[in-house]
Amino acid sequence: MTELRVACIQNTATRDIAANVDWVCARIDDCVAEGAEFIALPETVALIEPVNRQIPAATYSENDDIGLNAFSARARKHGVTILVGSQLILDHDKIFNRSLLLDTNGQIRARYDKLHMFDIELKHGEAYRESDAIAPGDRAVIVETPWGKLGLSICYDLRFGALYRALAQAGAEFITIPAAFTQTTGQAHWHTLVRARAIETGAFIIAPNQCGHHCDKRYSYGHSLIVDPWGEILADGGPEPGVIFANIDLQQVQQVRSRIPSLKNERPFTLEKQ
Repeated sequence: MTELRVACIQNTATRDIAANVDWVCARIDDCVAEGAEFIALPETVALIEPVNRQIPAATYSENDDIGLNAFSARARKHGVTILVGSQLILDHDKIFNRSLLLDTNGQIRARYDKLHMFDIELKHGEAYRESDAIAPGDRAVIVETPWGKLGLSICYDLRFGALYRALAQAGAEFITIPAAFTQTTGQAHWHTLVRARAIETGAFIIAPNQCGHHCDKRYSYGHSLIVDPWGEILADGGPEPGVIFANIDLQQVQQVRSRIPSLKNERPFTLEKQ
């Protein structure tokens, strides 16, 4: 079984966790009504907190996390697979930006902690220091699904191409990139980077993104994307909250990789400075 119907939910999370979770759960119901089997949610789907010092007070363990429990119940109720793009999870006295794959029984099938922290300084005083509140992960993750091998990543990871090549060379046939890409960086780079990751890996990319004005000066770009292994955009969420769908067949991955076998053609080299 290599064919599946994929959905990406695009939301505008705020500081109101309960309202965020209720809205997303309603969209999960909509996705199921449209036949989705794999539903992907954005990064930090249940909370956008722009003030780092306030994050610990809104962070819970997996067992106590309101959003994770609600999404697990929806997966179990509908018998669908849900990629919880990420939640801020308290684990052994550290906070991780964690992506969680829920199976059709609502059980956690895989966990991935974001590797690369979003520590940047843009123009006009726009700056982010994710590492001030969040601990980075230290491993890449691939998980077997009923359809094929899935590689996990989160948002800023998108800029580190070696991660995606490693996932593809380890067998990943589709890769998730849940994000809360900023308006500034998204407008400049989002489509180009997502398509590049699909092309260089020969994999499907499922990239649910947040959108709109969250709070204070925090804006996300939207334009959740589902991209095929050839780099063609199958669905684009635009700038507003909503849902996108695409029917994909993972057999296309092998077809593309056989035409352009760059994953096999890679050669070791020595860097020489002259």
